[in-house]
Amino acid sequence: MAETVAGPAHDVAGTAPEFPMPRASRCPFDPPPGLKELQEQGPLAKVRLWDGSEPWLVTRYAEQRAVLGDPRVSADTEQPGYPTKASAEAGEGKLSFIMMDDPEHARLRRMVTAPFAIRKVEALRPAVQRIVDGLIDDMLAGPGPVDLVEAFALPIPSLVICELLGVPYADHAMFQDNTRTMVRTTATPEERGAATREIAGYLAGQIARRLTDPQDDLLSGIAGRVAAGELTHGQATEMALLLLIAGHETTANMITLGTAALLEHPDQLALLRDTDDPKLVASAVEELLRYLHITHLGRRRAVTEDIEIAGQVIRAGEGVIMVNEIGNRDPEVFEDPDRLDITRDARRHVAFGFGVHQCLGQPLARMELQVVYGTLYRRIPTLRLACALEDVRFKHDAFIYGIHELPVAW
Repeated sequence: MAETVAGPAHDVAGTAPEFPMPRASRCPFDPPPGLKELQEQGPLAKVRLWDGSEPWLVTRYAEQRAVLGDPRVSADTEQPGYPTKASAEAGEGKLSFIMMDDPEHARLRRMVTAPFAIRKVEALRPAVQRIVDGLIDDMLAGPGPVDLVEAFALPIPSLVICELLGVPYADHAMFQDNTRTMVRTTATPEERGAATREIAGYLAGQIARRLTDPQDDLLSGIAGRVAAGELTHGQATEMALLLLIAGHETTANMITLGTAALLEHPDQLALLRDTDDPKLVASAVEELLRYLHITHLGRRRAVTEDIEIAGQVIRAGEGVIMVNEIGNRDPEVFEDPDRLDITRDARRHVAFGFGVHQCLGQPLARMELQVVYGTLYRRIPTLRLACALEDVRFKHDAFIYGIHELPVAW
C-alpha cells in the first residue's frame, strides 16, 4: 500500500503532518502548499509516513545539500530508520548502486561512468537531433491532435538509452509498460515484483548473450565485468535495469511537463521559441529542472551516526527526506522562486541531487532536453494544448511525477 496522498497538513492532535502532502486543487507545477508552510517554519520538520514512522523532512536548500553530502547519511534501504516509500518496497532489494554506500557504491558506479561523460554525450547530440526532427516530421505529417507523450516524449529517451545499452528498440513496449507498473504508487507488491522480474529476466538474457557475442554497447561492457569476475550476473542485471529505467522514464516526464509549463507561460515560450542562442536554451533547461521537479517523494536516507543540521541533532537510526521540489523553490537561493524565468541562472538547483549519489546520467538528460526544447517549439511555433489544463491527467499516482497523456495540436 502506498503512502496516502490526502489528509490535512496537521491533524487535530498536533502530531507530525502526513507525507506526501495533499496535491489536489493546486497548480500542477507547484509544490503542495503544505510543503511551503513547513519551509517557512524552518529547515527541518517531522512528518508521518504510511507505516507510522516519523522521519525528518528537510525543506531548505542549504540543509538538503548538507545532508546529501554527509558520509554519515546512508542511501542503503536496509539501514535502520530508512524511510521507505511504500510497503511494496520491503524486501525487494537494492536497485543497484544508487541504494548502496561507498566504497561499493563507488566501485560499481565507476564501471558505467564513461558513456555518460560530457564528451561522449556531446558526440551523441547529432543523433538525438535526428531523432527529434524525425519524430516532429511524423507528427506534422499525421492527423492531429496527438498525444505528445506517446508520439514524442517517450520515444526520444527510449531510443537513446536503447542505443546506448544495445537493447532492441522493438522491445520498448515491454519495458515501458513494466516501468509504468514499477513506479505506480497504487501497484501491489505482487504487480511491482512481476514487472521487475520480467524486465530483469529480459536484461539477464541480453547480458548472457553478450558474454559469448560482445557488441559495441554498454551491456557488453557490463557483461565484460561479469566475465572478469568483477560483477555477478545478478549485479550486472540490476545495473542494467537501473540504467534502462532511469534512462527513459525521467527524461520523458520532463519533456511533457516542460512543454505543458511553457504553454501555460507564453512569454517564456516565446523567448525560447524565437532564440537561436544555445546558452539561452541551456538556461531554459536548468530553469525548468528547477521549477519542475519529478521526484516528489523526496530523496531518502538513513542516519548512521548522530549529525547536527541547522542546530538540530538527528540521531543514528533516524530517517531523513530531502524534498528537492521545495529545495529548488527556496527564496534564500532563488529570487521569486515560484516564477518561471528561463533567463535566470538556475544551475545551482538540486534536481539531480548532490554529493556522491548525484545523478550519473545528468549530462545525457541535459543534452536531450536542450535538443528537445530548442527544436520542438521552433519547428511547431503554433503548438498548443488540445484540451484545458485542468483536464490533463498528471501522475499523482506515481513515484516519478509527470503527465499520463498530453494532447497537443497546432
